[in-house]
Amino acid sequence: MLAYFSFGSNVGDRGQHLARGVTIVAGTDPFRVSSVFETEPVGGVAQDDFWNLVLEIDTVASPRELLERARIAEIARGRVRDVHWGPRTLDVDVLLVGELKSSDPAILVPHPRLYERRFVLAPLRELNRLLVSDEQLEASTGVVRNIGTLATLR
Repeated sequence: MLAYFSFGSNVGDRGQHLARGVTIVAGTDPFRVSSVFETEPVGGVAQDDFWNLVLEIDTVASPRELLERARIAEIARGRVRDVHWGPRTLDVDVLLVGELKSSDPAILVPHPRLYERRFVLAPLRELNRLLVSDEQLEASTGVVRNIGTLATLR
């Protein structure tokens, strides 16, 4: 089944944090990565702009297993959780896992704010236009700018 993750970084070598995070989360599963989008931070904390992308993997892993991969990637890239919605070396969220739905508080699927944020919807739509309608993209908030790919930004 196809699973989707949102990645963001706004501290240090953003491209390197994203690239290594993608490698960790994808593991041995086949994957595709969206372009990288530069986005304004959300949450009101003064900080640098983010680089965001979406990762698609073809996997048999459960939502909890995918969440564990995301946490391992964040820790490997030095993620510190000092300030809610504050600066981050790497932030990884599980967005969708096939058609599965989970109300487990540890891993809500689909992600509860998936359709609110343009920095998630623009790269997700790039990978799979069927998942994001024109109306959903227009209703989302935030300014995003496509700045290239992980390969061109290194």
